[in-house]
Amino acid sequence: MGAIVRETRIAAPRDRVFDLARHVEAHVATMPEERAEGATGLLELGDRVTFKQRQFGVPFELTAEVTDMDRPRRFVDEQLSGVFGSLVHEHTFEEDGTGTVMRDTVQFTMPFGPVGRLGEPVARRRLRGLVDYHADALRELAEGDEWDQFLDD
Repeated sequence: MGAIVRETRIAAPRDRVFDLARHVEAHVATMPEERAEGATGLLELGDRVTFKQRQFGVPFELTAEVTDMDRPRRFVDEQLSGVFGSLVHEHTFEEDGTGTVMRDTVQFTMPFGPVGRLGEPVARRRLRGLVDYHADALRELAEGDEWDQFLDD
């Protein structure tokens, strides 16, 4: 099983960061060339969304369900179908006195057993790049002036 952990310090209130992280359109706005189907606005427990994106010129889809929600501290989404054998993404949010510490913990397995595990290093690098890109873009959005286009705050 592969795992990726990313901590991002964000100079913004925890409620804002939490809600931006679970907002479908904000997610799409902070990911390159991604589209979403099946849900809009703020994701809630039990919601399902399909994200579509091209990787290495190949179209990929990942359908996830929000399986745990403890606003504004934590939510978890799990792959229902997609490129991975399994994928669980835990998002946690802690106040730190100057803003929020957002932690992304992604655990994944590759499909196709031992043969699929050969591709794990490539998948880990690409997934790490996507997590890093999204965390940096979400930080910029939360700290900037445009977050209110997604939230009423």
